[in-house]
Amino acid sequence: MRTLKSRTLIAAAVLIFAGTGCTDLLVEPKSSVTGANVFNDVASYRSFLAKIYGGMAVTGQQGPAGRADIQGIDEGFSHYTRLLWQMQELPTDEAVIAWNDAGVQELNTQLWSSSNQFLGAMYSRVFFQVAMVNEFLRETTDAKLNSRNVSESLKATIKQFRAEARFLRALSYWHGIDLFGAIPLVTEDFTIGATPPTQSTRAEIFNYIVGELNAIRTELPSAGAVEYGRASQAAATMLLAKLYLNAAVYAGAEQYSQALREAEAVINSNAFTLEANYRHLFLADNHRSRELIFTVPQDGENTQTWGGTTFLTHASVGGNMNADDFGLDFGWWGLRVTQQFVNLFPGGPASADRRASIFFTNGQNIEVSNLTNFFDGLAAPKFQNVTSTGRKGSHPTFPDTDYPMFRLADAYLMYVEAHLRGGGGTRQRALELVNALRTRAAAGTITDAQLTLNFVLDERARELWWEGHRRTDLVRYGRFTSGIWAWKGGTRAGRETDAFRALYPLPATELLANPNLKQNPGY
Repeated sequence: MRTLKSRTLIAAAVLIFAGTGCTDLLVEPKSSVTGANVFNDVASYRSFLAKIYGGMAVTGQQGPAGRADIQGIDEGFSHYTRLLWQMQELPTDEAVIAWNDAGVQELNTQLWSSSNQFLGAMYSRVFFQVAMVNEFLRETTDAKLNSRNVSESLKATIKQFRAEARFLRALSYWHGIDLFGAIPLVTEDFTIGATPPTQSTRAEIFNYIVGELNAIRTELPSAGAVEYGRASQAAATMLLAKLYLNAAVYAGAEQYSQALREAEAVINSNAFTLEANYRHLFLADNHRSRELIFTVPQDGENTQTWGGTTFLTHASVGGNMNADDFGLDFGWWGLRVTQQFVNLFPGGPASADRRASIFFTNGQNIEVSNLTNFFDGLAAPKFQNVTSTGRKGSHPTFPDTDYPMFRLADAYLMYVEAHLRGGGGTRQRALELVNALRTRAAAGTITDAQLTLNFVLDERARELWWEGHRRTDLVRYGRFTSGIWAWKGGTRAGRETDAFRALYPLPATELLANPNLKQNPGY
């Protein structure tokens, strides 16, 4: 059942394939077993799929570190969702970090270069996932299965596995075009050992992802029949909604009616309901919530990592905070929010909005006078390693809190925005959806006159803060480089940055390795 926190797919997997240590798509992923016998065992197919899912949840072949998938960077830094979160949140008004690790303050200030280690690692993560999926698909063709005398019942199971793998590849390609723009499009049909892949346009990859999701959607299980943490039809629908909402950015043409259609399909499926208590969505038993559509599961005993929500729980605790209150052994004194973000809540930290009640103010200054001083900027322990009943997670270092990649509230807000941008639907329904979220937050309902696109952008920030959406939202609204907040551009007051920074640069190492790649303008 979806409400049970099953860890069998990721945590108990035999990790068949070792890390490639690079993103060279001309090199077949290295196997720790022989190709002659690996797929004689039916469990191998499930284990291979588990490794693909695990690429988003762990960093290598053993936890919390060791035999890393990605080389050339501290293994904890190389975690998929940690990298994604940093690239989506640190360059925005929602987050600052106090650390001085190489490249991290470049993210805070929007002054990165193509040699930034975090950008390089994220690019590597995207293509590590792509390479794994491609190899899985090569090993599960009808011809391969027939040659191994695979039973018809197992073939049907593998058909679903292939759909899940293709969803995960589509997800990574979405992250790739969102962050980097034009990148290589490499599928299972690419010949390993051939010439380096060519660079596809952002629009070409956008169209490919949309085609893939529409092709596999009915092959995925329904939301009520899927094992927790795995892809469902609803997850594919949510990803399509995200793509269509940003189609003007990715492909140069608005597709708001399609975005509204997909968001509405999730809402009307009745498979998901809003969590009554907002804060319960980010606690150690959030797997029980019927609001979560797709998560990256984390378990203190079985999926130990220095990335993921280990990073989010620990890095947001410090100063006068007692780590034990948050189910942790210690805080890392890192993450806070800017004063500009706090000001999105009427009344600031004293706002009646329950979403602002998470802010920790004792000893903290609202103004970020010094990026590297944890006491500057309000602390914001949104993700915690305690349960909704107040019990601590199973491990004080590695939390049980899952990372919510897609949840129902986002579908509500996508419907609203798509409607306001001319995508159809009704204004009455849009107002109902917004006010459902605001009622949960005790933020007060709004009137029809208050429902504007600018309001929706602010409401997305209030509802979805620190969930990895802010940069994409600001880019879609044309505010990522033109907006001003603390330390943007390297100044305390903040300043506008060059428009080309709406895209990250392709990593310098990739340009050297593949002569077919052309750097994004401005870098």
